[in-house]
Amino acid sequence: MPERLAALAVDCGNLPVSGGLLAIVRPALERLAPGGVLALTSTARSVAEDLPAWCRVERHDYRGAEPLPDGRTRHLVARGPLGVARVLDGAGDGDGVDDGDGKMPERADPSSGFAPRGARVEPGGPAYPFTLVERARVAPPEAAQLYQQALAAQWDAARDIAWSAIAPLPPALDRAVGQVMTFLAENELSALYVPSRFVARLHPAYVEVAQFLSSQLGDESRHIDAFLRRARAAGGLGVSSATTSRSLLSLLELDDFTEASFLLSVLGEGTFLDLLRFLERHAPDEPTADLARRARADEARHVHFGVAHVRHALAHDPTLYARLEAAVARRAATLSGSAGVPAPIQDALTILAARGDDPPSVARGHEAFRELLADMHDGRIKRLLTAGFTLAQATRISDLHTPNFM
Repeated sequence: MPERLAALAVDCGNLPVSGGLLAIVRPALERLAPGGVLALTSTARSVAEDLPAWCRVERHDYRGAEPLPDGRTRHLVARGPLGVARVLDGAGDGDGVDDGDGKMPERADPSSGFAPRGARVEPGGPAYPFTLVERARVAPPEAAQLYQQALAAQWDAARDIAWSAIAPLPPALDRAVGQVMTFLAENELSALYVPSRFVARLHPAYVEVAQFLSSQLGDESRHIDAFLRRARAAGGLGVSSATTSRSLLSLLELDDFTEASFLLSVLGEGTFLDLLRFLERHAPDEPTADLARRARADEARHVHFGVAHVRHALAHDPTLYARLEAAVARRAATLSGSAGVPAPIQDALTILAARGDDPPSVARGHEAFRELLADMHDGRIKRLLTAGFTLAQATRISDLHTPNFM
């Protein structure tokens, strides 16, 4: 914001207060510091009566008028304090009144509503029901960059995958593809619904985070479409297991944004990066490999945001380590009766890697599946270390992660 002035003069011609004069007066008053004096000249006689009344309503101080030799009248108005607009950005002092540099505030004021950061906000507005109002808990520095990357990386499930190049497969392999795609679509539905619960709770001062989450919702919608297309091309959808259902419900029930980002993106979607890489490697055709590759690139952004979010939050709140580990333990407890990876997806991944169902090939496929589980464990530990956990913490958390992968 430019420096506020102590005095300013404007010529309002013959405009009456109700006929356009205020379009000159109001911007001039905004340039003044509280108590600064505006000298406005006018030839309209009605201004002498109407301007003092307007000043009383707007809490400015009308200081009288004097005639000028040329026939005009000079009116003096001192700007009142209630007309001072706050600038929404975030110089970092946490008081919600800043110098206009465009930075995210450390804590946002719900009474600023949907005013964009950098706008001047008139006092007296209502408080909005935003609950995610602390930068440390919602807005990692990478948010804006990740959103821009998401915009540049959009693709079209109907147009960009060569669906016509999918050829008939042996029945066992066809069923395996349909089952894997069903599993992916079901989990991506949870990845669509879980972040959507938090967008409306984010203060617009952190709009870059809301924009990124919105791009994530678009990614998940596209993935769901593409995975279901591929499942139907394989002859139909597979089985939804009870283990998968319980695992995904535990994500949907989360009410803390950081916990949800940790469990969904750092652990769940992070693990899916290895699953999609496995699918790309063992895909029975190029369209399926291309689909896995494109989805993995999108998921990598989601994981990057989740890791950055958790790392940023942990740096500001060391007690969060124990809370996040406890959240993983609680989720594991809800799945304590599960025997392991749901049988339908375990078998499908084995057949997919085997490229068939003859015993020697299945043996190789099973070995590839076991290697996938090991890769997932190693990948989780690496992400947890990057987020700021110790090796001991990372190992415990990885060991507790849901057998459903997500």
